[in-house]
Amino acid sequence: MKRMPRSGHSSAVEISKPRACLVLLSGGIDSTTALHWALRRYGRVQPVIFDYGQRHRVEIEMARKTCARLGLRPRTIKVDLRQVGGSALTDKKLSVPQFKKPEDIKKGLPATYVPFRNGIFISLAAALGESLGIFDIVCGFNVIDSPNYPDTTAAFVRAMNRTINTGTGAIFGQKRFRIIAPFINMKKSEIIRLGLKMGADYSYSITCYAGREVPCLRCSACLLRARAWKEAGQEDHLLARLKKEGKI
Repeated sequence: MKRMPRSGHSSAVEISKPRACLVLLSGGIDSTTALHWALRRYGRVQPVIFDYGQRHRVEIEMARKTCARLGLRPRTIKVDLRQVGGSALTDKKLSVPQFKKPEDIKKGLPATYVPFRNGIFISLAAALGESLGIFDIVCGFNVIDSPNYPDTTAAFVRAMNRTINTGTGAIFGQKRFRIIAPFINMKKSEIIRLGLKMGADYSYSITCYAGREVPCLRCSACLLRARAWKEAGQEDHLLARLKKEGKI
């Protein structure tokens, strides 16, 4: 038995190799690391990709490539959050804010916040998990070196964990869900270092909000990613691949 690193769940849990899990996979640094983290701890890992009408839809294609390189077949769930609006990631009439350096990123709710996105994703993952008999949901959420998203915090994870165990068959004594967020109190550079130790390849991980494979290097996600790789002391795998392919 292996003890899991401290996560957003309020208590430590034990994970045995035969256990199965879902991994919420956006394809960015954090969720790609979460995927590798899960592969080292679970006998069955099911990546779940969400096609929600995001501006940066290239992340879906790249996440699928990452899965293919690992011999995994992701499940893609479609939910059109453009109907909700209110975010620069789902409403092209709204501009993605650009900055010169990470310190310029404003505090408060970012324009790239998609209303209750992670709550929606976890709810859908719980529904899928209940139908598949998979009750662990692994997420790459973290709050350090990250925009001020309210749906990535430890308090949010605990609240959602209670909610899905109240609103599913778990309430009748069936297996209980566990939302596991192992990186929630880690810096992004620490997440990268951990991923590198596990052999993670970030060549196809997409962070940029601009909607292209080549990063804009001006949105908050790009700036925080660049700083994290610098702190990790290595060249970003994505940039190295794009250079090799002559795309930058």
